[in-house]
Amino acid sequence: MTDDASGAERPGDMPERPAGLPEVHERWLLVAVAGVLSFVAMLDMNIVNVALADISEGLGVSAATAQWSILGYQLPVVALLLPVGRWLDDMGVRPALLAATAGFALCGTLAAASPWAFWLIAARIGQGACGAVLFVLMPVLAIRSVRPELRGRAMSVPATLGPLGAVIGPAAGGLVLDHLGWRWIFLVKIPFCLVALAVVWRAMPRGGRLRGPDRRFLADTALVATGVTILLLSLTLASDAPAWLTLALVAVPPLWWWLRGPGGRPVTGVLRSAGLLRAHGAVLALAVGFAAMHYVVALHLQRDEDVSATTTGLTVLAFPLGMGLAGPLGGRLADRYGARPVAVTGAALTAAGLLLLVLLGDGWSPTEVAWRLALAGFGMGLNGGPTQSLVMAAAPPGRAATVGSTVQFARSLGFTLGPALATAVWGLTGPDGGVRTGLAPAATAACLAVPLLAVPARGPANLPEKATDAAPAAPR
Repeated sequence: MTDDASGAERPGDMPERPAGLPEVHERWLLVAVAGVLSFVAMLDMNIVNVALADISEGLGVSAATAQWSILGYQLPVVALLLPVGRWLDDMGVRPALLAATAGFALCGTLAAASPWAFWLIAARIGQGACGAVLFVLMPVLAIRSVRPELRGRAMSVPATLGPLGAVIGPAAGGLVLDHLGWRWIFLVKIPFCLVALAVVWRAMPRGGRLRGPDRRFLADTALVATGVTILLLSLTLASDAPAWLTLALVAVPPLWWWLRGPGGRPVTGVLRSAGLLRAHGAVLALAVGFAAMHYVVALHLQRDEDVSATTTGLTVLAFPLGMGLAGPLGGRLADRYGARPVAVTGAALTAAGLLLLVLLGDGWSPTEVAWRLALAGFGMGLNGGPTQSLVMAAAPPGRAATVGSTVQFARSLGFTLGPALATAVWGLTGPDGGVRTGLAPAATAACLAVPLLAVPARGPANLPEKATDAAPAAPR
C-alpha cells in the first residue's frame, strides 16, 4: 500500500498479506516481532551497567571512559527519537525495520569485538541510532498488524515486554557476566535480532524504500540532539550532585528553536490536534514514578536495611512479575471494555502500590515491600497496552511514526528523570527525611497520571475510547 507518487509505504499502513502465509499467523508473528525488538532495545539500556568494571579492566581504560559504553547507547536513543519519527513518516516500514534490526545486530557484534574503547563507544552510538528507529516503529507495527477489535491485545505485547527488558537488564547482565564474560553481554541479543529479521523478511512483502536524510532532518537532529543530550547529562549527573540540574537550562534554547521551527511545529501540531498531550503527560508521569521507585527501593534495601544484593534483586523482581501477569490481561480488557477505563484503573493501582510504600515508613522487610511492588507492577502492566493503544489509535493518517516517537520520548525522558528527581529531593531533605522523601516524587507522579488519563482531552479530536473507533484495520 502506498500513498505518494514515489511508491513509498508509510508506517501507518500495512501491506497486503504475502501468498502462502496464513493471515492470523502473519498478524501475530509481526506483533511478536514488535514485542521481541522492544524487549531487546530496552534491555540494552541497562544490561551493560553491571559490566563497567570488567570493561574498564579488559580495555585498560578508566571507569569514566567505560561509562560511555552505556551513555553511547542511551543518548542517541533518546536524542534521535523525535527527528527519526518525522523522518520515518515518509519511509517504507519493511526496509526501515530490516535496516534498523540488521544495524542493531551488526553494531552489537562490533561492540563485542572491540579492541579499544573508542571502537566500543562508536559501535554503541551506532546501536543507539538503530535503537531509536526500533523504538519508533514497534508500536506502529503492533497496532497496524491486527484488526481494530484486537489492538488492545496487540499493543500490550511491546508495551509490556519493553519495560520488562529495562527491569531485568541488570539481572540478565549479571548472569552473562559471571558465566560468559563482558563481551557476551553485547552478543546475547543477536539471536533475537536474527529471528526478527527472518520473520519480517518472510511476513512483510517487498515494497517501499529508504530515503537519505535531507538538510531539514539534519538540522532538526542537531538541535534536538544537542538539547536532549545536555538535558539527559544534567539529569544523569544530578544523581550524584543535585546542583547539576541547573545545567538543564542550557538545553532550553536549542529545543525551543526546534519547537518553533519547521521540524517541531508539525510535531506539536499533531499532538494538539489529536488531543494527545494529556496521554503523553500520563506516560511521562508513570515512567517517572516507576524509575524513581526502582532506584529508591533498591538503594534503601541495600544501604539502609542491610539486605543482601540477592534478596534485594528477588524483592524488586516482584514488580516485573506483576507487570508481566497483568500485561496480557490489560490488552484483553481494553478490547472488551474500552482502553481508557482499563488504563485509568492500571494507573490507579500503580499509584496505590507506591503510596503504600510511602506509608510503610523506614522499617522495611522484603516481604512487605514485595507485595506492594507486585501491586504497582500489576497496575503498570494493566495500564501499558491500553494507554499506548489510545495514543497510537489517535494518530492522524500518515503521522503514526511521529506519534510513536513522541510517546517513546516521553517514556524515555521519564525513565531518566525519575532517579534524578528522587535523588534531588532526597538530597535536599538530608538523612532525616528518610525513604519516604525519596519515594514521594514517585507516588506523586503516579497519582498525577490518573486524572490525566481519566479526563478526556478537549480539542478537535479526542482519543478514541475503544480500538474499534480508530483508523481502519490492516487489510484482511
